[in-house]
Amino acid sequence: MVPRCPNPDCSSPQPRRHGTFYRASDAKVIQRWVCLGCKRHFSAATFQAAYLQNKRRTNSEVAKLLSSGVSQRRIALLLGIHRITVARKLAYLAQAAEQRHDEWLETLPKVTEVQFDDLITLEHTKCKPLAVSLAVEAGTRRILGFEVSSIPASGLLAEFSRQKYGVRANHRPQALQSLFDKIRKSLDTKVTFRSDEDPLYPMIVRRNFPRATHHRSPGGRGCVTGQGELKKLRFDPLFSLNHTCAMLRANINRLFRRTWCTTKKVACLKQHLAVYVEFHNTVLLNP
Repeated sequence: MVPRCPNPDCSSPQPRRHGTFYRASDAKVIQRWVCLGCKRHFSAATFQAAYLQNKRRTNSEVAKLLSSGVSQRRIALLLGIHRITVARKLAYLAQAAEQRHDEWLETLPKVTEVQFDDLITLEHTKCKPLAVSLAVEAGTRRILGFEVSSIPASGLLAEFSRQKYGVRANHRPQALQSLFDKIRKSLDTKVTFRSDEDPLYPMIVRRNFPRATHHRSPGGRGCVTGQGELKKLRFDPLFSLNHTCAMLRANINRLFRRTWCTTKKVACLKQHLAVYVEFHNTVLLNP
């Protein structure tokens, strides 16, 4: 297909071929073009999302390793690239994965049963916890969406956290609302929700889905296996959700139960989750 001039102010007709060049980053020959109106030179690569990337061959490998429990520094060591390159590729891969996920939600048949809950992680220290609000389709375990929010520390660390970092805002209600706004178009009007007995959940569900059915189940004690996310129950009504949370902890290095790879920026955690969600839905659930 003949591209148009990338200059938005140019109204010239279709450009003319102007030779080729060899792109060493992926060993491909790329067509060059010249605009007959503004005389601008460009190529077929100008319109690609990976434009100007010098290590585009490693994109797919970085995505696989990020979704397989490997840290960014170890990815840089294994692939022979700089750790800053890995961080930049994480941002690039996350943006592309989020766009494809939105398109996937548009084509997804209406979901009739959803399980949702929060996975607790941290931002640099346990005194600064984060909540990953997660919605999963029951049965298939496909991840429909997620949101990350800050929450105040609880338990024995609550007082110490307030003394050192001040009062921490609780943005979990806003995150849940944002999550439901994102997945609303993919849910049936009479969808069935399942969650634990968190007192916040009934209000959020009634406000967003007045015709939905909401079943609440008491949380169980975590078993030894499954990163503490799988419950020690004869029958777990939230198995799809808990199994997915266990996979998140097992496949995202910064979510390991015991690790020295912690999240320093909330934006990076969101990017990492976006890359994993695509890998989870398209590769792990479709071997």
